Amino acid sequence: MDAYGHINNVVFLRYLEEARIDFLFRPDKDFRQGSVVARHEIDYKQQLVHRHTPVDIELWVTQIRAASFTVAYEVKDPEQVYVRAQTVIVPFDFEAQRPRRLTAEEREFLEEYTDDEDDPAGAVAA
Repeated sequence: MDAYGHINNVVFLRYLEEARIDFLFRPDKDFRQGSVVARHEIDYKQQLVHRHTPVDIELWVTQIRAASFTVAYEVKDPEQVYVRAQTVIVPFDFEAQRPRRLTAEEREFLEEYTDDEDDPAGAVAA
């Protein structure tokens, strides 16, 4: 919470990061070969005041390219959207210190969560 009594904008980045990590680093599928965030885009729709009840974060994949993919999110309650956001993620080879292409397994995993209409209907709740 910041001086104005609502959740600070930086905290939303942390919420998105936690949802993204839960999504990408599952026991059966993961991106342990490495990935980095290339871009964040966040639209703050409504302020979220401090409370003890959690908010929902839905995420889905909007774009898959050879060496990047985009994850979209909504931070929300059933009746209210607080934030809409997107993150461009680049698979990364940390040993070589350069971007890499998605593996076939990574692409297959991401395609399960792609929504062609940029709509959270097929979203994953985090």
